[in-house]
Order: sequence, then C-alpha cells, then structure tokens
Amino acid sequence: MIRAIFGIALVVLLAGCAKMLIVAAPPPPPAPVVLLPPLPPPPPPARTDLYILMPGADGSVGSLVVTHGDQERILNRPHAAAKIGRPGAVETTTTTEAEAREAFAVALSAQPPRPASFLLYFLLDSDEFTPTSKVVVENILGDIARRPAPEVLVIGHADTVGSDDHNDRLSLQRAGRISRRLIELGIASERIQTSGRGKRELLVPTADQVREPRNRRVEIVVR
Repeated sequence: MIRAIFGIALVVLLAGCAKMLIVAAPPPPPAPVVLLPPLPPPPPPARTDLYILMPGADGSVGSLVVTHGDQERILNRPHAAAKIGRPGAVETTTTTEAEAREAFAVALSAQPPRPASFLLYFLLDSDEFTPTSKVVVENILGDIARRPAPEVLVIGHADTVGSDDHNDRLSLQRAGRISRRLIELGIASERIQTSGRGKRELLVPTADQVREPRNRRVEIVVR
C-alpha cells in the first residue's frame, strides 16, 4: 500500500517536472531587407513659354533675344514669336497682331494707356482756336478725360511777334483755356500742370517778329 502511494507520488512529481521542461519555440528570423535601386528623377515639366515682339506706337521695332539651354533666337521683326515647349527646343514663328493681342489679352488690358501728345493751334495774338483746331478740340479733350487718372501737361507757346513778356502771358493764357476745359470735363485740377513758354521753344525756328501759325500752339501731353 505504501509502495503504491509512493509510486503515485513519483508519477505526479515526474509529470510536474515534465511540465517545467517545456520550452517555447524561438521566434522566426526577421524577413530580409531588400534594397531597391532609387527611382529615376521625373522628367522636367513641359513648358509653354511664348515670346512675341510687339512694335511701338510709332511702328518702330527693336529686338528680343530668347535663349534656352544652348539655343538662341533673335526676334527683330514685328510680331515675330518664339515658343519653348520641349526641353532644349526653341521654335520661331510669326504671328499676326490679332493673335498677339489674343495671347496676351489679360496683360495688355492691365497696362495703362500709352503716353500721348496733341497740338492745338491759335489765331494771331489770341487764345481763340484756329478753325481746324476748333473742329477737333472737344474730341481731343474728351478722349483725355476718359482716360483713367490721367496726368496732363498743358504747355502754351507763341510766335515771335510781340515782346517776351507779352508772349509769356499769351502762351499761359492759351494753356489756361485748355486746362479750365479739362477741369470742366471732370479731370481733377491737381492732375493738370499748366505752363507758358512764350516764344522760347519755337516749333518752327524764325527770326524775331515773324508770324508763324505753327508756333502759336498749345501742346498737351497725357501720361
């Protein structure tokens, strides 16, 4: 009986020892790290550069040099154009004025009007307009008044008939008539500069005391 009990105890003890000898399986090895070659850089974005040589108000044309990479193109004709599309490629062409204005409509509309100048002529020893100037004066002054925030120079002149003092007063009187009319049309007086040059800046050089209709004038410069 005692042997049987001892045998049972031994079996239980051995069973307990067997439980204590169980060892957990080792974790799996980490996955190998694969190094991929770097990706090639993306191609440069396509360009849509467009250059057009516009003539000046008097029709004169300068020149424009367009460079891209190792290429160079010179534009020296009215509305000549250069396009940069594919990398390293400069293509030249010619546009029309309408095409150029359509391509740059937004930029052109944002530009202020170009400076302009006008001449009005007067009768001898008077601030009355000549018949020719009387026909166009209101159209000219109205055009100036419609410009956004114009800056106006009004410069009176005289011919060489009369004294220096007399012609200084007469030229200023002529310029003042123009300035007052511009103010009546809505241009702020502080945006108008009025002066008289007398006979010191002749449009047509003459001797003293010579009647010259082209020197009896007012020059209007609008910026």
